[in-house]
Amino acid sequence: MPERFADRLLDWYDRHGRHDLPWHDNQNAYRVWVSEIMLQQTQVTTVIPYFNAFMARFPDVHALANAPVDDVLSHWSGLGYYARARNLQKAAQTVVQDFGGEFPDDPEQLETLSGIGRSTAAAIVAQAYGKRAAILDGNVKRVLARYHAVPGWPGQTAVLKQLWQHAEAHTPDTRVRDYTQAIMDLGAMVCTRSRPKCEACPLQQDCTAHARGEATLYPGSKPKKAKPEKTTWMAILEDADGRILLERRPPTGIWGGLWSLPELDPALGADELQDHCEQKLGLRCGEPELISGFRHTFSHYHLHIQPARLLVHNANAAADDDVLAWFHRDEALALGLPAPIRTLLTEPEQAALL
Repeated sequence: MPERFADRLLDWYDRHGRHDLPWHDNQNAYRVWVSEIMLQQTQVTTVIPYFNAFMARFPDVHALANAPVDDVLSHWSGLGYYARARNLQKAAQTVVQDFGGEFPDDPEQLETLSGIGRSTAAAIVAQAYGKRAAILDGNVKRVLARYHAVPGWPGQTAVLKQLWQHAEAHTPDTRVRDYTQAIMDLGAMVCTRSRPKCEACPLQQDCTAHARGEATLYPGSKPKKAKPEKTTWMAILEDADGRILLERRPPTGIWGGLWSLPELDPALGADELQDHCEQKLGLRCGEPELISGFRHTFSHYHLHIQPARLLVHNANAAADDDVLAWFHRDEALALGLPAPIRTLLTEPEQAALL
């Protein structure tokens, strides 16, 4: 059965798979690695323009390792899950320092690099070096869970163990580069989450979930729990020269390491913002102009953002350092900014629609 599974999948891939993705050009470990990290939690169509821009700016691991972190985050702005970008550069620096700028072809060594787990390491080994290694990303989990009718949510240890066993069993000894792309393509194009195209699937006749008429029941869903709601003020503090005060967020946590607007105590009333800015930042401000608030959803909570624009009369009172700094708008937009903050600074009326 494993041979039949791989053979059918490869035959389908030869005729219907995606052969023109940008990371297939000049394929090497660096390009495969960057694409794999970008594709975590993100659709291919979204990733393609980011990947092309990233490669133009950071064409190899040395360029990425030596770049200013703000430059890296700026090229990641809008992709979300910013820890991926910070880990990407940290891993690049390790590759340069410890591996002479060459990615190892051993999965266990690759897994020692920041942000690289078992499946990503296997994808690099298989696609860049053509060595046999089983992958198990979200698309592959879905294909295998349906084919073998594996019950339960893949985030559970026992379920994940079963899926890895199936992934290992089906991975062929030859054409492994094509096979890894083929099974990812099948999950993305045919064995989709909500409306699988079973009639077009090369694995249909042996798929247990399809035979039971239960394809959409696999894989099992993550147990749901209500996301907490949080609120915050975000201050657009602008001086007479049109500069905006930005605050660099801590290196870990939400939007880690990115520049953002200063957040103010959500318990404050609008009539208290001026006094608070003077007490917290030493800034004398005019009356606040409120902008339509909006909600931004993170993986584990909803954040209600209420922006307020305040004109600052004594801009020099705010420190200009690695944490707080004044930027002209075009300078600010060249930095690594969270997507809703970028929209807020360019089209505040659109931010409310996010």
